[in-house]
Amino acid sequence: MDVVKTGIDGVVILAPRIFNDPRGYFFESFNLKEFEEKVGHVDFVQDNESKSSYGVVRGLHFQKGEHAQAKLVRVIEGSVLDVAVDIRPGSPTYGKHVAVELTGENHLQFFIPRGFAHGFSVLSETAVFQYKCDNFYCPSSEGAIAWDDPELGIDWRVPKEKVILSAKDSNHPLLKDLV
Repeated sequence: MDVVKTGIDGVVILAPRIFNDPRGYFFESFNLKEFEEKVGHVDFVQDNESKSSYGVVRGLHFQKGEHAQAKLVRVIEGSVLDVAVDIRPGSPTYGKHVAVELTGENHLQFFIPRGFAHGFSVLSETAVFQYKCDNFYCPSSEGAIAWDDPELGIDWRVPKEKVILSAKDSNHPLLKDLV
């Protein structure tokens, strides 16, 4: 696994070693020992999967306090633009984001440490998205930021008129209004 640093400390892109032959391909999608050697200690406790259609934007979600989550995300099928926004108080990159295209073909993974809001937009007809979390979901600790917060300047690569949101994701506060 190769680790690609991004413009925000702790947020990394992971590129697995892929072995192709006439039968197809094989790669190790997660190895705790190698992950901890190259990225850091983590105790993943939950795996999640979603399937979404083109134009769906999920996010920008996070969990607060002791229920904060680090995530290791990847796409099994299709293509998404995955986004991590730094919401760590006092961080020199507070309010900055990193975006990476994850596809079922490039097999890249994106590690998002605790202290970040996370979201993605679906760029293909459909996408199957998987992620590991290092803390259990806690509804009373969830928070979110508006996906279209102009201060964040995220290009979701989906025309605004084609964006599909849940009722919940259409009503989040701006970053500057987080309590």
